[in-house]
Amino acid sequence: MASSGNLQVFKALDGAKTQWYHFTAIVIAGMGFFTDAYDLFCISLVTKMLGRIYYHTPGSPKPGSLPPNVSAAVNGVALVGTLVGQLFFGWLGDKLGRKKVYGITLMLMCLCSIASGLSFGSNPTMVMSTLCFFRFWLGFGIGGDYPLSATIMSEYSNKKTRGGFIAAVFAMQGFGILGGGIFAIIISSVFDAKFKALSYEVDPIGSTVPEADYVWRIILMVGAVPAILTYYWRMKMPETARYTALVAKNANKAAEDMSKVLQMEIKPEQQKINQVVEKSGNSFGLFTKEFLKRHGLHLLGTTTTWFLLDIAYYSQNLFQKDIFTAIGWIPAAKKMNAIHEVYRIARAQTLIALCSTVPGYWFTVFLIDKIGRFKIQLLGFSMMTIFMFALAIPYNHWTHPQNNIGFVLLYSLTFFFANFGPNATTFVVPAEIFPARLRSTCHGISAASGKLGAIVGAFGFLYLAQNQDPAKADAGYPAGIGVKNALIVLGVINFLGTLCTFLVPESNGKSLEEMSRENEDEPTVVVSQV
Repeated sequence: MASSGNLQVFKALDGAKTQWYHFTAIVIAGMGFFTDAYDLFCISLVTKMLGRIYYHTPGSPKPGSLPPNVSAAVNGVALVGTLVGQLFFGWLGDKLGRKKVYGITLMLMCLCSIASGLSFGSNPTMVMSTLCFFRFWLGFGIGGDYPLSATIMSEYSNKKTRGGFIAAVFAMQGFGILGGGIFAIIISSVFDAKFKALSYEVDPIGSTVPEADYVWRIILMVGAVPAILTYYWRMKMPETARYTALVAKNANKAAEDMSKVLQMEIKPEQQKINQVVEKSGNSFGLFTKEFLKRHGLHLLGTTTTWFLLDIAYYSQNLFQKDIFTAIGWIPAAKKMNAIHEVYRIARAQTLIALCSTVPGYWFTVFLIDKIGRFKIQLLGFSMMTIFMFALAIPYNHWTHPQNNIGFVLLYSLTFFFANFGPNATTFVVPAEIFPARLRSTCHGISAASGKLGAIVGAFGFLYLAQNQDPAKADAGYPAGIGVKNALIVLGVINFLGTLCTFLVPESNGKSLEEMSRENEDEPTVVVSQV
């Protein structure tokens, strides 16, 4: 039985030894994810500062804070843009080709990162509106990078180390979060030393120096730099062989491109691909009974697990500064000036990234092709569930100063197992199990489901984690269920993710054509083995 999987160019890619072009592709695709993570998470470093600068209330015992609707918009608007971008560019990547739209997403990210830092206006509402406008389009570009980078890396990789290569691209997120924290520490330290200010409780007006307005702008803009540096190389990458051969139906061009990439001679097989395409029954679309029969449960699995994971993951990231304040790791806002508050929040986030986030990603990179995707995802969700309940049930115990380190340790472990677990595998698997002509679209749908979860986490937990006592809730917020109960909710969500993992197939060690079942229902053609 002949199939698209028997094309010499696919065999060459699946059996290729790890080469320099693999690492080049990881860096080129990964720099986009560095910018993605930097831009999506650095906003949590500066939201407290934005409140102090633009929403100060004279005579208030506490520093100014963003009103609930503004805070939700600033924190969540990029996630909304990302969701829309994932669906749009995922679809476009299957229609026009991965390469044609790859540069558009990167340039959009770079331009909007810079524009976000240049958000100006005559009043706070105008500044925040401009910031939200550019962060939406920033998210739109970021969204496109998810399905395109994953699909390109999966279609370039050999089947032996494919999971590790795709995970390595995603792991650049860890460096983006780390880079954002380190840069914020540096810039806030420089400004804090240069422009001395007393704490808010001593000098409410003077605690926020005019120069603080530069700090958040610089932090937002710098994320564009690494991505700009890789733009030229992203444009030089050839289209993937699987798209060129199976979707564009040009096997000769696929062989020519991969001959250059692999530095070996690959025989053109246009006649064979024509026979396969003409006679194959494997041409069903996304909204068909055949797709539902073959891949419906798989798509349900990838969307639900990513949705549940991102509720937990993004809510943790976006309200971790509030957790650190609650346990005393960050002083009360009134005891700091505006710039020093950025420093303390950034230091906490950087320690979490350095000790748990980044190691978790790279554990996945090195072990995913040995252990398999399913086991890593199951382990990750299970451990996140355990640690979340371990934080939540004795929460009052952790709030005592002598127990702060234990709380941070358990909190770090939840991040470690998120990244050595579903945060990486939910990105990897959708790029491996769907047909080439629908691969980018299905990855985009899965990723968009995740961002819907992120929106639930980012918006919902701003309200949910508020103190149960209205008098102790942040200004403008209604009473919530408290951090303890919010953590219990997250534990339940992680447990549901554990159950939904059983819908996702194991793709370890199999070719893309085996997993997508593009070998089925194809004509009998005599093919010489390579």
